[in-house]
Amino acid sequence: MSAVIDKQLNRKLEVADILDWLAEDDMVDSDNAQMLRSLATGQQYKEKNPLEVVADRNWKDESGNGMLTLDRLTEWFANRTDLPYVRIDPLKVEVTQITEVMSYAYAARYNVLPLNVDDHFITIATAQPYEREWEDELSRIHNKEFKLVVANPEDIRRYLLEFYTVSKSVTSAKESAQTTIGNIQNLEQLMELGKTGKLDANDQHVVNIVDWLLQYAFDQRASDIHLEPRREMGNVRFRIDGVMHEVYQIPTAVMAAVASRIKILGRMDVAEKRRPQDGRLKTRTPEGMEVELRLSTMPTAFGEKLVMRIFDPEVLVRNFRELGFGVNDEEVWNSMIAQPHGIILVTGPTGSGKTTTLYSTLKQLAKPEVNVCTIEDPIEQVEPLFNQMQVQKNIDLDFSSGVRTLLRQDPDIIMIGEIRDLETADIAIQAALTGHLVLSSLHTNDAPSAITRLLDIGVAPYLIQSSVLGVMAQRLVRTLCPHCKQPADLTEEAWHELVKPWKATKPDQIYQPVGCLECRNTGYMGRMGIYEMFTFSPETRRLMTDDCDMAALRKQVIKDGLRPLRLSGASKVAKGLSTIEEVMRVAPPPLDI
Repeated sequence: MSAVIDKQLNRKLEVADILDWLAEDDMVDSDNAQMLRSLATGQQYKEKNPLEVVADRNWKDESGNGMLTLDRLTEWFANRTDLPYVRIDPLKVEVTQITEVMSYAYAARYNVLPLNVDDHFITIATAQPYEREWEDELSRIHNKEFKLVVANPEDIRRYLLEFYTVSKSVTSAKESAQTTIGNIQNLEQLMELGKTGKLDANDQHVVNIVDWLLQYAFDQRASDIHLEPRREMGNVRFRIDGVMHEVYQIPTAVMAAVASRIKILGRMDVAEKRRPQDGRLKTRTPEGMEVELRLSTMPTAFGEKLVMRIFDPEVLVRNFRELGFGVNDEEVWNSMIAQPHGIILVTGPTGSGKTTTLYSTLKQLAKPEVNVCTIEDPIEQVEPLFNQMQVQKNIDLDFSSGVRTLLRQDPDIIMIGEIRDLETADIAIQAALTGHLVLSSLHTNDAPSAITRLLDIGVAPYLIQSSVLGVMAQRLVRTLCPHCKQPADLTEEAWHELVKPWKATKPDQIYQPVGCLECRNTGYMGRMGIYEMFTFSPETRRLMTDDCDMAALRKQVIKDGLRPLRLSGASKVAKGLSTIEEVMRVAPPPLDI
């Protein structure tokens, strides 16, 4: 039975109303309900939403659907009132637009939150749908109809404060900017920006925006923050689990001040806006965890584009299994990194997790009795256990000269950020041949192609034979949200399409993404690696010739035990960790064998 809202009824629902409905639906114990009825007359209960009062009791759902959590109660309440239930996704809310519907004081008074505004309707989230005093007044102001949806009352309060606070800071900063700088309309004005008056990067409104931006990114599990200036309004975008999401729009003049504030924190040259710059800063998450951010600026037609890459400090304390290695993968990888000398290559496109794998490996190898040195462009994350050097082109410190320097530093293990040319490859091979373990990365589509890449840049086959220990290719796949994933049907055709031309046992059960509050309705939470790797067997080494037959080489490494990326991904699908669609999105199609 549902309770349809009567627009003539205008009152707050009390705890007793909710308890009556729960009792009708056989969801609460009658003794518990009676006890709460007598308690709920106190003032402290009247100030809270009745759904929260019930949720605080941590009761079991007597109808057999788990616990009566606030989310569960809110969803049930929405069904009871014949209103849509929504989980508020802050990334899908146009903050500037919704904060103009009503003032913060008015919204907070009734604990309602505008979620969307279109030509005819304004969508309002509430947890008190019978309280409608606000509707007639706002209808006259906006001349639009209101659509009510039910949302978690805690979320409404939280996002009310968050949205209106940042909106106020942006508006105040914009007003300050208009008095000092005017609109940035073209490239010529942009290049003079450093010489004219500008919004103070230390202005409290700008400081508030930066603080909100960073905390918001941590809260949303973003790996990158992009500030992209445009002619009038700049875009703020987050990369979450490898996918870009638009978060907010900020006036370009305000975005310039925000970028300047971040550059100050990153010890970058604030006045220099015409050249790319790199920097880094450390901050803390709301939970108190130290997080390192790498900053990069790029001049564009409308101002400086700023990207902040967020490094999760927990990544480096994970073991290989937590990164996504299978049992066989871990054995092969450990056998490679246990060698005293030689080259190990990690391949994959940008953003495939190569640096995380290399850092995690070095962290495991960095014992007090060994000297670990790295040459990187740039240093991704500062790690006290390593001796890290950064490439600096302006003083002719490139990878090859950097490795030469490292070889004079008595290293045991060397990590080269990337092998890009013959000179770097040659010096890396010399380091391996003189008794050092060298780890590096290449940009190739799969593991066997790393050999082709080395031959293409001019490395002699006999040097590859004598120095390379093995190659690993990797990708990152999004993992299913454990809170909401549900069983899915799997056809023979879909499974065959994933694993062909190899044979792999079809799993009895796979899962599909659904979407919940925990994963922001994406169905996915976090990422993990899929890998393919091989070591050089005597048969593989014999194929290393000037006219190397790549087809024969690929067949040999598969014969030696290489399992391609899609098979690695298929094992994640079979374990209920990811989906066929996700694996096929990131893993290259199988090559003929």
